Amino acid sequence: MNSLLATVHPYIVQYGYGALFGVLFAESFGLPLPGETFLVAALFLAVQGQLNIWLVVLTAWAAAVLGDNVGYAIGRFGGRRLLLRHGARIGISAERLDKTERLFAHYGPEVVIVARFFPVLRQLNGIVAGSAGMGWRRFAVYNALGAFLWVGAWSAGVYYFGQQIEAWLLRVHTAGLWLAGALALALLVAAAYWAMSKRARSRR
Repeated sequence: MNSLLATVHPYIVQYGYGALFGVLFAESFGLPLPGETFLVAALFLAVQGQLNIWLVVLTAWAAAVLGDNVGYAIGRFGGRRLLLRHGARIGISAERLDKTERLFAHYGPEVVIVARFFPVLRQLNGIVAGSAGMGWRRFAVYNALGAFLWVGAWSAGVYYFGQQIEAWLLRVHTAGLWLAGALALALLVAAAYWAMSKRARSRR
């Protein structure tokens, strides 16, 4: 068992389905938690007969769906207002936000499904959908489908490939770190651009 799974394994053994639900639920509305690692660890225990595989799948799916809906509510009722109020500091104007929301409105279902498979994107998925004004019913359907495909893919992977799936988990985790770094760099570049633009305007 690699270090990622070894770290979360004791929590799954001690707290079972409650630990799995809590971590996946909180991760899905924005908290930086290792949801994928908890899911794979629980699936390994299920394959070994220590947990019920169907309860693991149902718990993971329900936690992912409910957590994303909380994120959606956060984005819908507070996200856009906060972005409009503070977004200019990182180069997000009302015009740019409108364009982003139109893009999300057009490709929203695809984004909601695909984001579930990537760390960071999985955490921001519901918040962005809510702040972009995507209809809740539409979001709920594709969010449930994305969570089903995500849980199903990892479940099948652990069942058919066993310990070999740990290598894929490590790759996904590493990709998530790179993605987080890229997003942080993009924010820094946007902030620097905004600062230089403001300085240039003040000199005129």
